[in-house]
Amino acid sequence: MLAMRKILIFWLVISFLLWTGEALAGELSERLANFPQWEKLTSAQPASGDLVYPEWMAGYWQVTSTLVDLAAPLAPEIVTPGFEGNRRQLNQPVSFVVRFVKQQPHTTGFKIFPQIDYKSPILVADRAFNSLNLARAYLGDEAVLLVKVDPDSPNRQITFLRSSCQLVSIVTARAIETTPDDKFMTTEVFQQLFKGSSRPYLNSVESTTAYHKLPTANPAIEADQITAVYLSPQDPDYFKAGSRPVALYRYRLEFVPQELPTTPKE
Repeated sequence: MLAMRKILIFWLVISFLLWTGEALAGELSERLANFPQWEKLTSAQPASGDLVYPEWMAGYWQVTSTLVDLAAPLAPEIVTPGFEGNRRQLNQPVSFVVRFVKQQPHTTGFKIFPQIDYKSPILVADRAFNSLNLARAYLGDEAVLLVKVDPDSPNRQITFLRSSCQLVSIVTARAIETTPDDKFMTTEVFQQLFKGSSRPYLNSVESTTAYHKLPTANPAIEADQITAVYLSPQDPDYFKAGSRPVALYRYRLEFVPQELPTTPKE
């Protein structure tokens, strides 16, 4: 149970994934402003292709993630596993290295958006590298064996743990929103399945993040991230919860440029 709680904490801050289309104008901004009064999942399109990040996110970054707030809207009737334990993570910074790299886009699986030049390299997150560093930061270097991204679908990722357990994440929907003041906002909805225990644990997660480019170098980027946990149809409390989230977590992310990572974890 302790291992599952730590794994759930780790998955609550993953946001370096994928995208498919534009959110309704201002919807993501409004969603962040309305925390924790969330009633349902945000508008998003079916997942397809890689998330194209702005050029100012290229390179290596030392990221510091700090849980600054959390809420259980349906407590005490419904509380997710590990929620009370997660209170101990409040205001406790966790650091890890991530990188965003150029790659040639593959048109297969992409919707055609006019803002993307499909003939030029695009900036994407190195999902395996980022997720491995993030997992080890939360769970410990020895606890995590490797992270694999499906070569045929960037929407599917598996984290292999030394305890013979696996955490499977399948992204189902995403959206983006941009603002004139150097903010890049994303949301993604994904199913996560923890396998290896006597009773597999399945739920839905929505993570909405607003990245803001700063005029400073330390940090150079800051981000406001809210992650909402929804029950799966297999959960006995699913109909009681309805469309509402059962847990919400708010993080502050700070990105400091790092030319050469101290100890790259491949």
